[in-house]
Amino acid sequence: VAYPLTRVQVTGESARAKLFLPDPKVKTGSAIFADYTRSGYDRGHLAPAADFKDNRSSMEETFYMSNISPQNKEFNAGVWNDLEKLVRSWAKRYEKIYVVTGPVLQSGLPTIGRLNRIAVPERFYKIIIYADPPLVRGIAFVIPNQPSAAPLSSFVVSISNVETLTGLDFFPLLPDDIEKRVEKASYPKDWYRLK
Repeated sequence: VAYPLTRVQVTGESARAKLFLPDPKVKTGSAIFADYTRSGYDRGHLAPAADFKDNRSSMEETFYMSNISPQNKEFNAGVWNDLEKLVRSWAKRYEKIYVVTGPVLQSGLPTIGRLNRIAVPERFYKIIIYADPPLVRGIAFVIPNQPSAAPLSSFVVSISNVETLTGLDFFPLLPDDIEKRVEKASYPKDWYRLK
């Protein structure tokens, strides 16, 4: 998933939706609620519902199964939740940032599902970009899909590293010189203290 995240979005008052639904825009079909039942994995959001507190409809859309991936329960409620909160704090601080999140997929992953086969990722990534030209900064995280008490700073990698892991080019529209500089390294101190 990729979306801009603003201060307004994360400070709204919409009540959290709770109904997971197949995504009607995925014509080939998407996972269903029962695919996760008794699987041992959470229905983990890629774009978290709390990122869309200002708009009930947008928050409800985060519960489409196309936005959901199997996550270890302690990972989802622990280190991943901590990262989501940190990103929202940056949206409040910087007013507008850009967020890209996804699983690191590869062949041979274990699967869950009653009706559909859903790969269980070993790792997830999250990339954040702040762009207020001429200032552009970026940071990326790759976190194993397992419980962890390690500080978030220990999961910081370069955006280029995530591109290598995923085979994706995340910011091709940035001018080449800026893209190379921003993607080459992630510096937590640029974003102020990580826990």
